[in-house]
Amino acid sequence: MGTTGYIMELQPFSVNDGDGIRTTVFMAGCPLRCKWCANPEGRDNKIKIGWYRRKCIGCGKCVEACPEHIGIDLNKERSKCVACGRCTEVCPTGARSYMVRKVDSDDIVEAVKKDRLFYAMSGGGITFSGGEPTAQPAFLDELTKEIYDLGYSMAIETCGYFDFDAVKPSLERMDMIFMDLKHVDPALHKKYTGVRNEKILDNMTRLQELNSDIVIRIPVIGSVNDGEETIRKATRFVHEKIPKAKMELLPYHPFGHIKYEAIGATIDQDAFYRPAPEAMNLLRAIVKDEGVSLIDFR
Repeated sequence: MGTTGYIMELQPFSVNDGDGIRTTVFMAGCPLRCKWCANPEGRDNKIKIGWYRRKCIGCGKCVEACPEHIGIDLNKERSKCVACGRCTEVCPTGARSYMVRKVDSDDIVEAVKKDRLFYAMSGGGITFSGGEPTAQPAFLDELTKEIYDLGYSMAIETCGYFDFDAVKPSLERMDMIFMDLKHVDPALHKKYTGVRNEKILDNMTRLQELNSDIVIRIPVIGSVNDGEETIRKATRFVHEKIPKAKMELLPYHPFGHIKYEAIGATIDQDAFYRPAPEAMNLLRAIVKDEGVSLIDFR
């Protein structure tokens, strides 16, 4: 038995989260509450079951299996759910399914081993994402130690809001670190994510202590941080404080909205929008103009 932790998904054959073909481990838990979050089910470290209304045929098998006698619409009685999973076992259409599950680190390691040939042939490896992987430091440490010993390349995607010294051993095992810079203004960062950005900016600066390749990612969200001056200020910070880093600008996408429905949460879909390709090209030109190299894994 290894260390247990909570994951949302183990996604093989990923090509957007680092070099080559990768397996992405989406770990649950996050200290931020981004208003546009694409994985709202992963905000907490606990088992979670989703209900997809569009898949439900109303057969009632979930009701029969539930020890708490919850009705078909799980979201109306979600506070009663003990996440035993019995409903997921009997649902014929997948309308009830695990969105967060508890796993053993040894099981994750055995699963990623199955694709070692693809890692070797493509220069790929394992990427830890989320949620926020640093929100489970012991689980992350155990996973990275075991995978490091296997010789697989590793990368991490992080919001940057963590205790650097506590997570540093895991970070030192990474070949590449992606860290988000959601907004350079502390007050606006708190408005949209729930926390100020000073700790994140300090941690970005400390990435200089590591030998990993560094990519500072900006999720470009219309009406939030898509202004030319905002991107210029962010780029100047990266150029000054993390000169070895590259940057990646990622246009906002609404792909996570179905997950809000599955957990009975709401999102203001009209509050944010995806910047036009022309606008993204202009922002990328600003990054280059400020002397920072761009990279694109999308």
